Amino acid sequence: MTDEALWTPLALVAPLGARVSGALPARGVTGVSIDTRTLAEGDLFVALKGDNSDGHDHVPKAFEAGAAAAVIDEAHAQAVAGAGPLYVVKDTLVALEGLGRAARARSKARIVAVTGSVGKTTTKELLRVALASAGETHASAASYNNHWGVPLTLARMPESARYGVFEIGMNHAGEITPLVAMAQPHIAIITRIAPVHLEHFASVEAIADAKAEIFTGLQRGGVAILNRDDAQFERLREAAGEAGVRFVLSFGESAEADASLVSCEIEGQITRVTARVLGQELAYTIGAPGRHIAMNSLAVLMAARAAGLDLAAAAKALAAFEPPAGRGQRETLQAADGPFTIIDESYNANPASMRAALDLLGA
Repeated sequence: MTDEALWTPLALVAPLGARVSGALPARGVTGVSIDTRTLAEGDLFVALKGDNSDGHDHVPKAFEAGAAAAVIDEAHAQAVAGAGPLYVVKDTLVALEGLGRAARARSKARIVAVTGSVGKTTTKELLRVALASAGETHASAASYNNHWGVPLTLARMPESARYGVFEIGMNHAGEITPLVAMAQPHIAIITRIAPVHLEHFASVEAIADAKAEIFTGLQRGGVAILNRDDAQFERLREAAGEAGVRFVLSFGESAEADASLVSCEIEGQITRVTARVLGQELAYTIGAPGRHIAMNSLAVLMAARAAGLDLAAAAKALAAFEPPAGRGQRETLQAADGPFTIIDESYNANPASMRAALDLLGA
C-alpha cells in the first residue's frame, strides 16, 4: 500500500458511471484490483465476471483483505450491501473501461504501445527498464494485454507518470482497435508477425492486417516502429500510411533499417550488442541472453529516442533488464552425471518463441 491516492473517492464516481451505496471510502484508493489473491490494502476492487468465476462472489473477501471500496453491478447490489463502500454500476467491465479512459485523459505521459505475434512482453519489459532510467514509468503487469488488461493498466496509471508502456494483444480481427483507442499511444511497435492464432485467421497476411489496427489509435505525429526483416514489413508500412502515420521507423539486420544489428554476442546470462541506431553507433549490454532480445532492443531504443530519451543512456539502462517469468530464464541444476541448464519458455509459448529458445541453446 502506498500513501498517495491514485483516485480520490469523488473522482471515481463519474468515470465509473456509478452511484454510491453506503458511505464514500474514508480515503482515496491507492490501487485497482480485479483479483482478491493479489489485492493490496487500499485497492479499489472491481468485480468482473470471468469464464470460470464471478468477482461479485469475492467482494466480502476483498474487504477482508483491505479493499477501500468495490465496484459491483446493480444485480448484486442488494446481496453485498453493507459489506463496505460500493460503487454500483450497470456493467463492471464498462465501468473499468471508463476509469481507464479517464486515467488516459488526465495523463501527460508519453505512451508506447507494443503488439506482435511474438516478443510483446519481453519488449514491454525492455521498454520499462529503458524509460524508467529517465523518469516514472508505468507498464502493464504480466501480459495484461486484452479487453480487461488494457483498461486495468490504464486505471492503475498514476497521474504523475512520465511514460506509459502498454502491451496490446488479440486473438481475432477487430480486437486491437478498441484497445488502442483507449491507450492513444504516441509510439507503436509491431515486433514481428508469425503464424500464431491461425485457427482464427485465413493467412499470415490476415494476422498482419489485424496487428496493423494499432495504427488507428496512434496520436497525430506519432511514430510507428516495424521489423524490417519481417516478410510483412511492406504490408505493415502501407497500412501505417493508410492510417495517416507519417513517421515509420524500422529495425532489424537489414542495412536499410533505421536501427540495424551490427553484432550480437551471448556471454552466459548477458548479451553484448553493437548496433547502429538512427545513425549513431552504440555498444551496450542486455541483462539476459538471446539474439531475439537484442533484435527487439533496437525497437526499444528507437522508441526511447522518440519519447525524448538520450540513446546512449537508454542503451546503458538495458543492462538491468531481467526476463519476465516463463520468458527465457535459465536455471542450472545438478544431476548425477553433471550440471544441466533449463531454459524456461513456458509462458504462452508458440513455435516462433520456441525456435528462439532453441537458437539460444546453440549460441
